[in-house]
Amino acid sequence: MSSFPFVECADLACRLRFPWLPPAQAAVCPRCGSPLKPPSELVEGLVPELVEGPEPEHAEGPPLVALLDNIRSVYNVGSMFRTADGAGFSQLYLAGITATPEHPKVVKTALGAEQAVAWSYHRHGPTAAAELQTAGYQLLALEKSAHSQPLAAIPLDLTQPVALVVGNEICGIDPAILALADYVAHLPMYGRKQSLNVVVAFGVAAYWLRKQVQHVG
Repeated sequence: MSSFPFVECADLACRLRFPWLPPAQAAVCPRCGSPLKPPSELVEGLVPELVEGPEPEHAEGPPLVALLDNIRSVYNVGSMFRTADGAGFSQLYLAGITATPEHPKVVKTALGAEQAVAWSYHRHGPTAAAELQTAGYQLLALEKSAHSQPLAAIPLDLTQPVALVVGNEICGIDPAILALADYVAHLPMYGRKQSLNVVVAFGVAAYWLRKQVQHVG
């Protein structure tokens, strides 16, 4: 059950209902500006309080990191920080035009995850990719191509660390990075579209990787 009270607009022509998050949120309807009233099922004067969730699960197995190559949307970068934290990634390597947590819009969507996941910035993505390989990481590029394999068919060595690479929303991953990649994988698509939003694709691949390596010691 939500710990925040839901309120609704007092204007019967509007009746917008939404969670009220004081003190940052004004006590007026954001749609029409009318006063708000608590729904009948709420107790008068209910004050929201945060409820702590269960302790996070421990991320077992070899390290997982990600290289974000030229991600153009700062909001996508922030969302990937949050996803990386949830999937137990230890670091994000931000390359090219990818924004860093120094940008306020990254922080806005990361919701604190930028403080939980280590990050570093690299102007030259292929150099960062090569350095990851030298450090022992398998480079797994997420990109649909003539030579890519379905993600579930990739023969990763699950005893070794993995660096997941995702690229620009329009142009994809830098060809120089693809040339270095140990594996190029794609997500099977069953509808008309050929790809997913980069944040969604990153989330699918990140959690798939976590599942694969979770119990590898």
